[in-house]
Amino acid sequence: MTLEFPGLVDLQVNGFAGVDFNAPGGSPGRLRAAFDAIRATGVTRCLPTLITSPLDRFGQCARALVRLDDPAIAGLHQEGPYISPEDGPRGAHPREHTSQASIDDFERRQEAADGQIVLVTLAPEVPGALGLIEHLASRGIRVAIGHTAASSQIIREAIAAGATLSTHLGNGCAAMLPRHPNVILDQLASDELWASFIVDGHHVPASAVKVFLRAKPLHRSILVTDAVAAAGCAPGAHRLAGTEVELGVDGRVSLPGTPFLAGSAVTMPVAIGNAVRFTGLAIDDVIGMASAVPASYLGISPAGLVTAEWDAKAYRLRIQQVAGAA
Repeated sequence: MTLEFPGLVDLQVNGFAGVDFNAPGGSPGRLRAAFDAIRATGVTRCLPTLITSPLDRFGQCARALVRLDDPAIAGLHQEGPYISPEDGPRGAHPREHTSQASIDDFERRQEAADGQIVLVTLAPEVPGALGLIEHLASRGIRVAIGHTAASSQIIREAIAAGATLSTHLGNGCAAMLPRHPNVILDQLASDELWASFIVDGHHVPASAVKVFLRAKPLHRSILVTDAVAAAGCAPGAHRLAGTEVELGVDGRVSLPGTPFLAGSAVTMPVAIGNAVRFTGLAIDDVIGMASAVPASYLGISPAGLVTAEWDAKAYRLRIQQVAGAA
């Protein structure tokens, strides 16, 4: 079945096609090639994502992306460094560069990014986080809860301060949680929060994806890839922000020798197919979660028109043409 739909929108892309957006010194040519490869997957607008790092490293990476002036870039997503330093919630972010939340630190990062940071993921229990959330929200910068071990009360306070999104819900938290309440259920039950999900078959099992998308309304549910440089590459060793990561033959990206995930290698068409397979939702509804819904969250319009072939038996979405995106 041939489908036509608006360009896809990805709120979380750390790298692609062998290019790490978190590595200083990336040439304009290599960066452009990465965004061309992203567009070929139907994603015409995205937020390059810079994870926990020192200010100088963040600034180098941000400036390289902003100066590229690629039409696919809808702004930058700052994920950290104001996240939990604890094993589990911290994920693959380097502990030594996590920090308390600081308006001054953020403003220095925003200056380095030429004002292009449009989304910040933080842990609301980190000292200074609630004040920073209020500061960001007052300036129209969207705030997401992620990489957190926050209590129910702190999550409520974060929402009251202006947090509006859960980043890759079901991940960035402890492997062992209280039965209830817990940081996942609290966010699922918060109608004020939109939520993003990594549906690569590794970050969240199929049964959990199905439950999550029954609990969170589809008009507030967003698919993200959390792609790293390994996306679109062969299995083997790759890099994320200076750290070696390994892409397995099963498509799982992890820190070598550990069970810890380190981003994803999934493309958005594969994530869409997985979401249909895991949940039984209609393909049109799931495409909306990767296009109209994230665009609405950012307050932008999708760019371009994608033509694709949908194989309902194989749950496979093949991108055939992307038009009008540049």
